[in-house]
Formats: sequence, C-alpha cells, structure tokens
Amino acid sequence: MADVTYYVALPFLLDEGGSPVAGSAEECQSSSAALRRAELLSRAAGSIGAVAFSRTGDPMIGEFSDAQLLKKFGDVPDDLSGL
Repeated sequence: MADVTYYVALPFLLDEGGSPVAGSAEECQSSSAALRRAELLSRAAGSIGAVAFSRTGDPMIGEFSDAQLLKKFGDVPDDLSGL
C-alpha cells in the first residue's frame, strides 16, 4: 500500500494543575482544512491554543514519519515531540 498523509488539528487545554495538555485530535481532509480547524479550536471555550500537523506513513504496517508541524495557534507547548 502507498503512503498516506493524515492532516490533524489538535487543541490544547489546561489540566487541573494549570499545565497544558492535548485535547482530542481531529482528522481533516487537507492541510488547509487542518489549519482552519486548528484556528477555530484555538478560540474555543477552555482552549489555550491548537496546532495543525501532518503525518505520512503506511497504515497497513503502522509505520509513520515524525509529525510535520503546519502551524501553531495561541499558547501551545514548545515541545511537540510527542505528536
């Protein structure tokens, strides 16, 4: 199977201790859709920010490249290595 690219919008919230935590990721149809959705998520109630990113790989074998950050919105952590 050929590689597939997934586009994702991911909001960030504050936990009870005031630390930023990732919310629920939302898969999008394209990079522009992920950018629009992340911007909207960054403005949602309770959100401190959001990111749009992509990952490419082979879902049949579960191997994916590192996430490629498309854009940050709002106040998100600097270390996004866990994407």
